Amino acid sequence: MSDRMPRASGYFRTGYAQEMALTKTRLERASLFVFVVLLLAFPYFASAFYLDLANQVFLAAIGALSLMLLTGYAGQVSLGHAGLLAAGAFTAGILYKEINAPIYLTIPAAAVTGAVLGVIFGLPSLRLRGLYLAVSTLALHFIVVYLGGEYETKRGFSTGITIDAPVIAGFRLYGGKIWYFILLTFAAGTLLICVNLLRSRTGRAWRAIHSHETVAEALGISIAGYKLLAFVISSAMAAVAGALFAYYRSFVSVEAFSLFLSIQYVAMIIIGGMGSLLGALLGAVFVTLFPYLIEAALMKLPNAQSYAGLLFAVNYAAFGVVMILFLVFEPQGLVGIWRRIQTYFLLWPFKHKPVAGARK
Repeated sequence: MSDRMPRASGYFRTGYAQEMALTKTRLERASLFVFVVLLLAFPYFASAFYLDLANQVFLAAIGALSLMLLTGYAGQVSLGHAGLLAAGAFTAGILYKEINAPIYLTIPAAAVTGAVLGVIFGLPSLRLRGLYLAVSTLALHFIVVYLGGEYETKRGFSTGITIDAPVIAGFRLYGGKIWYFILLTFAAGTLLICVNLLRSRTGRAWRAIHSHETVAEALGISIAGYKLLAFVISSAMAAVAGALFAYYRSFVSVEAFSLFLSIQYVAMIIIGGMGSLLGALLGAVFVTLFPYLIEAALMKLPNAQSYAGLLFAVNYAAFGVVMILFLVFEPQGLVGIWRRIQTYFLLWPFKHKPVAGARK
């Protein structure tokens, strides 16, 4: 028997600093570098239409990440996400119309508004769970939309609130390319905040509460405090996304924040993969681009113009079918598919080789 020890292979971590690193391998660092370069170069080659699609994805990503913290990690069901987006958008619109507040004041004000709403509507989570909690958060949507509609009516903005392009240091923030970099920065910042939150004591407490509240409480975790914190942080992020939406579109109206928007955000974290930040991003991309893909497919059919009136109904139906298919056949969502692809390439071809001495 040989005294030689087998050589170790693969990636090994010998300290917490290596374990907590955002990128753990050379391949990950190289892939991230290439991805960042492509993101930064994209607006210089893309048309106005594709720039708008990218900006929509960034806005959706901020909202999806905030909802993933609340539902995917803290385990608190919410159907009031559209109401939080509306709260942030109306905060920015009202402050601009009433006192001509600049963007560097309206964005923090929107975050504070979202945080306050998070406290108010997070309180029922201390008593309610599951469907009852979802219904209580649904009230948030109707209350905010009602108040926004009343403001529009009382102030004579029957068609909505128009917002001029903001100006910072004499530079006007106008155009798809400029907003591409602004929204990319906010989306990246939101992602970094979420990543670091989940690596902290707060993130571990949320996971424990999601897994089993009784056990988490026995471990000394403040259930009430961390539940409220999840609502506050998630609501503040969502409100910021709403304020950015208002500035990007230069328009705020209650019609933009329907109940279907809340359903879309729930679909983003389900289709993307519950309990994964990557899943939130993938879900945001998929749900945002899905209607355009359906429209492009319909336009390829013979007599495409005759289907124009059915586009809205087909989008709804196809969206519902996709959600059902993911729930039934792929509960882990798009991130589950991505991980299986990764595993296949990492293990290939060894997974196909029989183990030495095994029966054939």
